[in-house]
Parts: sequence; structure tokens; C-alpha cells
Amino acid sequence: MGLFRRGARSRATDHVADDAEASDAIDAAPDADVDAEPDTELDGTDGPAAEPSEPAVVVDRPAPGGPWDVSEAPDLGRRVDLGAIWVPGVSTMELRMEIDKATEQVTAVALNLHGSALQVQAFAAPRTAGIWDEIRAEIAESVVKQGGSTDDLPGPFGRELLARLPVRTAEGRTGHRPARFIGHDGPRWFLRGVMTGKAAVDPEAARELESIFADIVVVRGNEAKAPRDLLALSLPGQVAPAGPVVAEPTPSLDPLTRGPEITEIH
Repeated sequence: MGLFRRGARSRATDHVADDAEASDAIDAAPDADVDAEPDTELDGTDGPAAEPSEPAVVVDRPAPGGPWDVSEAPDLGRRVDLGAIWVPGVSTMELRMEIDKATEQVTAVALNLHGSALQVQAFAAPRTAGIWDEIRAEIAESVVKQGGSTDDLPGPFGRELLARLPVRTAEGRTGHRPARFIGHDGPRWFLRGVMTGKAAVDPEAARELESIFADIVVVRGNEAKAPRDLLALSLPGQVAPAGPVVAEPTPSLDPLTRGPEITEIH
């Protein structure tokens, strides 16, 4: 079930289509250990962890003001210009950009910080209605069909999805890894974030990544786009990188697909 489009010639990759793609979800957590016991919950650290008795979703503080449309925050400030997305720069944050091999198009940006990862993509949306409710339901349906589970819960950005994605361990058995899907409907655009690692289950670990997501600026542009088309990303431009940018043959940080990346250290 395709959830998003990259264009007429690109395959839809933002869905969990089968066990192989679900296994790719574990790569979203930095330094993740895939040697899990069957039916155990992995937390993105070096070993299995007990499944939390209650979903770890923060609901007791006011919702942030963003993410922002470029009309609301026209200045780049300390953000990194990645084309359709301006990402706040944070000390010690590792920024990775995923590139589609076939089209050489930058398709996603992921931020690694303190044992957690936030993968972000921006998409075109209708002028008159948001699409997050629809997308969230489709993601939940796809995860459940694979043997995973989801909880649709309130969070700091509105409704969000806490998922347990099925993953095959090194021994060939089945385990699960948590992922937290957040979204924001903007004017003619939709921003999706996926938290993995500690931030998927620990509210304290999620706070920094939530703050980053809330301060992202989306540059939709005026060109006509079909709903769910991916908004074009680019390598850092207006703000000079704080560290070297190198190509790395590392696993994808998109929990729903795989591809080569470029890494930048801040």
C-alpha cells in the first residue's frame, strides 16, 4: 500500500510492504543491535529491553508552535538549508541524508542525537484539508498486517502513532522494534517524522528531538504538485556545514526503505 509518491517515475517507498522492508526499520536507530530474543521489544540500545507497561507518549505539556511554514519564519537563522526543509542545527547532532540510487534525488533527512534518531520528510498536501489522519490510519493498517501492533495516541503535535515494527533477528527469529510516527499538516504541505531508538519509548529522551521537529521550517514552493508527492530536498546550501560531508555506505535511516546516505556532523 503506497502512502507517498516521489513522482511518476519513482516507486513509492513510504510504506511497510513486507518482512524485508519491516526489517529495514531497525536501521533507523543508531548503533542498533539486531540480536534480539523472539517477541522482545528493542529500544535502539545494545540489547533487549522490557516492553513498557504504558505507551511512553508525552501529553502533559503544551503543544509546540511549529513546525513552521516559510511564510511564518522567513529567516533561516541557525537552521541548515536542505531545500524543502530547514533543520535546526544542534551541537553533537549527526545529520544524514538519504539518496535514491535510481534518481539521485535526496529523499529524506535523519538526525541522530544521543542514541535516538528522527527521520523527516515533507510532502505536498491539498490546499483545503490535511492528510495526517488518513496517512496515520494507513501506516497502522500496514504495520498490523505484518504482525506488528500500533497505538493511536495524543502527543505534543496532536495524534501520533506508537508502533511495534516486526523485525527478524540474527538468529532468524522474530522480534519487535518501537517506532513513533508524528506528523504536522501545514499549508499545502505535510511533514512526517519517525522517532526510533530511545526517543520512541522514553519521553525524556524524546524532548530534544521533539524540539527540533517543532522548529523545522518547510519551504513548499509555488509549483503544482499532487498530494503526497515528496518535496525536493537538497544537500546543505545556505549554511556552511560545521563538519565534513562524506558519502557513507551505511543502512538507511528511513524506517520504511533503504538507500545510500551522506553524513554531516554538527
